[in-house]
Amino acid sequence: MEAFVGVLVFVVVLLGSIALHEVGHMVPAKRFGVRVSQYMVGFGPTLWSRTRGETEYGVKALPLGGYVRLIGMYPTDEAVGAPAPRTWWQRVAADARAASSDEIHPGEDHRAFYRLSTPKKLVVMLGGPVMNLLIAVVLLVVAYVGIGVPTASTTVASVSQCIVALDAPAGTACTDDDPAAPAAAAGVRPGDRLVEFDGVAVESWAQVAGLIRDAGDRTVTVVVERDGAEVALTATLVVAERPVTDDDGLAVTDGGGRQVTREVGFLGVGPAVEVQRQSVGAALGVAADATWQTAKVVVTLPQRVADLVATTVEGGERDETSIVGPVGVGRFAGEIAAMDTEPVAVRAAALLSTLAMLNLALFLFNLIPLPPLDGGHVVTALWEGARRRLAQLRGEGRPRPADSAQLVPLAYSVFVVLGGVGLLLVYADIVNPVRLGG
Repeated sequence: MEAFVGVLVFVVVLLGSIALHEVGHMVPAKRFGVRVSQYMVGFGPTLWSRTRGETEYGVKALPLGGYVRLIGMYPTDEAVGAPAPRTWWQRVAADARAASSDEIHPGEDHRAFYRLSTPKKLVVMLGGPVMNLLIAVVLLVVAYVGIGVPTASTTVASVSQCIVALDAPAGTACTDDDPAAPAAAAGVRPGDRLVEFDGVAVESWAQVAGLIRDAGDRTVTVVVERDGAEVALTATLVVAERPVTDDDGLAVTDGGGRQVTREVGFLGVGPAVEVQRQSVGAALGVAADATWQTAKVVVTLPQRVADLVATTVEGGERDETSIVGPVGVGRFAGEIAAMDTEPVAVRAAALLSTLAMLNLALFLFNLIPLPPLDGGHVVTALWEGARRRLAQLRGEGRPRPADSAQLVPLAYSVFVVLGGVGLLLVYADIVNPVRLGG
């Protein structure tokens, strides 16, 4: 049941993200006087639609995207001074201009999209991706500030009774020959809250862990809060081989994927994990870092698609760095919701964070400078603006609008490629899915 709820939440948020993306295009377009004839969520056969004013609003059968139809997306033949088409490429562009021109009602040419200034075109085309960015930020703020995230606290959850080798199997029992762990020998108990370590007041588990590692085998004073009172304990640490972790607490590996270890001070305590609300600044920092990490994935997308093809053909196992599609993200949502070992708040925050990552991916993917993506229209608008500015500096007359219809054949090609990649992702996410936790 929990998995079903997770998938349902994913579908609702995905449809909402698509709908708001198109709102980001539609609202500024209408604000600038462009007639919007259609606002649709989904593709394929229309399931429902209603006409309000001059716009038809509707939902289509395939929730794989959406669109708003802006009249006059492409300039007319007269506006660009297009010659009679001779090649296939020119014929496709001419057909696109003709179809766009047919949507312009008599006396309505001033309301065509191609008539907008460059700044207004940029606002319209960037409105959709920016809406996805805003959705991602809101979801992360709700997850991190409103709910909180699991965080290692200064409260002791476990106390090692002895010192065991790093490579010992999990759950290895202590024997009489094993030396007692420093924390157990000093009298530290589960439930104690660490207040001070070696004369330094502690505020976070990361700080405690760093102090312990750097202490080596010295004898230190550990102050804990127990039953409302502070208790000073004396612990003689030992040096033990332990994994090296980064600032996020993740194990560091070498070039061969092996865990890096080094000899550090060892006390023998484990932290309790608590759901702690973060600051707005922390949530925005997570959003900024996630945007940067997602951008690096988008930049390397061709290589990742090639890796996915190779893995799918050869039957290899996909790792956590593999790209996933909507089916894969939906599976993640179901797995997160089904984690009954985690508190509901933790699962809710993880689900919202996953949906935020999806919106960040939509934001950056749509900025790829290729038609029919929004980034392709942005590049065209910038090119047209640059030509106008250059003509102005030269004292020349206003140049004709950029013939953006010339990019329609390229848009068809990109659409076919994206469709193929989408089908590959659906197949891979069903047959050979990426699972949380490997």
